[in-house]
Amino acid sequence: MSEEPVGGDLSRLRQLNASAVLRELRGDQPLTLTELSKRTGLSRASTEDVARDLLGRGWLAEVAPALGSVGRPARRYRFNAGAGRLLGVDIGGHKALALVTDLDGEVLNQTRIAVDPEAGRRERLAVMDRCVTKALAGAGVEAGQIWSTGVATTGLVDGSGKVMLSDSLPEWTGVDLTAHVRRLVPGPVRVENDCKLAALAETWRGVARYAKDVVFLLAGLRTGAGLIIDGKLHRGFANWSGEIGALPAAGWLRAPEHLTTWLDNTARSAAGAGSSSPATAPSSPSSTGFERVFLAARGGDPRAVEAVREYVSDLAVGASALVLTLDPQLVVIGGGFSRSADVMVEPLRRELDRWCLRTPEIRVSAFADEGVALGAVRLALDEVESTITTGLRP
Repeated sequence: MSEEPVGGDLSRLRQLNASAVLRELRGDQPLTLTELSKRTGLSRASTEDVARDLLGRGWLAEVAPALGSVGRPARRYRFNAGAGRLLGVDIGGHKALALVTDLDGEVLNQTRIAVDPEAGRRERLAVMDRCVTKALAGAGVEAGQIWSTGVATTGLVDGSGKVMLSDSLPEWTGVDLTAHVRRLVPGPVRVENDCKLAALAETWRGVARYAKDVVFLLAGLRTGAGLIIDGKLHRGFANWSGEIGALPAAGWLRAPEHLTTWLDNTARSAAGAGSSSPATAPSSPSSTGFERVFLAARGGDPRAVEAVREYVSDLAVGASALVLTLDPQLVVIGGGFSRSADVMVEPLRRELDRWCLRTPEIRVSAFADEGVALGAVRLALDEVESTITTGLRP
């Protein structure tokens, strides 16, 4: 880290120095000024100046000396994650999920409310409002204490937080989520596509923490992708990256139909046999309904096994195109169906082996359908970190 002002921009230099100190203190262990100086490359005097400033703003906390220390112990500092609160919201086809966290992303409260898939814009936004209000109350946090909010949604989102296009949610195209959420919480609000944020969560706290190039597959009631290139979320020129599912030949549009067909056939067979089970499968199956297919496949039902194989075969077409284009280190399977990844991974690997020059490692997300909301928290934290040294916060 250079300590010489570039182009006379001393203010920018101070911001860079402060960012370097904060980055080193985001670990688990507190550090002394000498340790910070060595890690950042700053002089001891500059390190002390930055630490004093950040301590005054509340971003750092001084750690009490260890018991039994001899002589005058060196002062140690840690990042003060309790200085502020973040809000991450996932508003999707079947649920609203809100997380209230500290500045390290540790969840203080999690609230989930189901949404009717056929709900219109007004009803869906009302559910999101209730979810956020309940999450804040559960965490004991006032709206004004939220420093930043990240919102995840299906569809294509522009830079202002407006949904440009959504073909899966009724009346959702055109909704201005930034403006709406700002009525609930006064701090900065950033909005992004759910697949992209799920990928961000994996590189932040998930199975892709140590990978720089990742293809994330959101496997659930919808199929989507998020791309991490050189350690950064790839958005593309118009924020449309990863939308390979829009291409019919990719197979993602028809992929869930194989699972739905099994549910329909099973329901008809049960009705014909006079079973007390429902006579028809729901026209818009839930994640729970689809779990029946994976459960049957896990149990060896040949028709269920074939349904899952056909689903994975279609999933693999678009996935192979992304793998061949990006040559990622990892493919991560997330979303609601990732709970059943044990019956998906091997068929997917075989399909990728057929089409790809090199099949990357395939990992399964540990977040299931909660990764999107965690990615929204990371988005909120990005906003905080982008202004952390500008003096916008006392």
